Amino acid sequence: MNSATVIKLENIGKRYNNSNTFVLRNISLEIKKSEFIALLGPSGSGKSTLLHIMGLLDIPTEGEIYISGDRIYDVSDEKKTNIRLTKLGFVYQYHHLLQEFSAIENVILPQLIYGVSKEIAYKKASNLLSQLGLADKLDAMPSELSGGQKQRVAIARAVANDPEILLADEPTGNLDRETAIMVFEDLLMLAKKNKMSAVIATHNEELVEKVNRTYYISEGRLLKK
Repeated sequence: MNSATVIKLENIGKRYNNSNTFVLRNISLEIKKSEFIALLGPSGSGKSTLLHIMGLLDIPTEGEIYISGDRIYDVSDEKKTNIRLTKLGFVYQYHHLLQEFSAIENVILPQLIYGVSKEIAYKKASNLLSQLGLADKLDAMPSELSGGQKQRVAIARAVANDPEILLADEPTGNLDRETAIMVFEDLLMLAKKNKMSAVIATHNEELVEKVNRTYYISEGRLLKK
């Protein structure tokens, strides 16, 4: 695999419950370092399933996955967990912040799990949140934040451990149009600044003008725009 390729999918297929109906069919895709990919399609088209397979949260029925050169099919669960912790960052439609922790604590926590010292983790979290316009919200609880602010905290948390790949599943789906555009631009800004690759699933075609490549998922197949 090319050293610049961070994710490679070969002939990925997925079906559920021993059904003959495939959610995903024969999907092959290579994502290069620092490349941004958009996945477009309506709800139920398979976008989330494909992201979950890329993020090692779901197992394909057939096909091969490579992440940073590692063939994933036969690696242990422990190694998959380590890959998710060190190479992948996740942003979801709903922010999934820990409600009992402040904004900065939500960004510190994954760094502590990774083994970073509390002092360094605090500095990193403070810097990320400040870049996202939340310098005055470090100690705010999730219940005190707007929807856009919560999603920015979720983005900071996703990039806190400097993953190679950012996977975002409808990251602006719960936001109004103006806020969605700003949050989307913030996500791309941090990814570019940290030289990450990003795969972003969305149904909003207005948000994908700044990505490198756009694909549609239709009837389980990946179609280049």
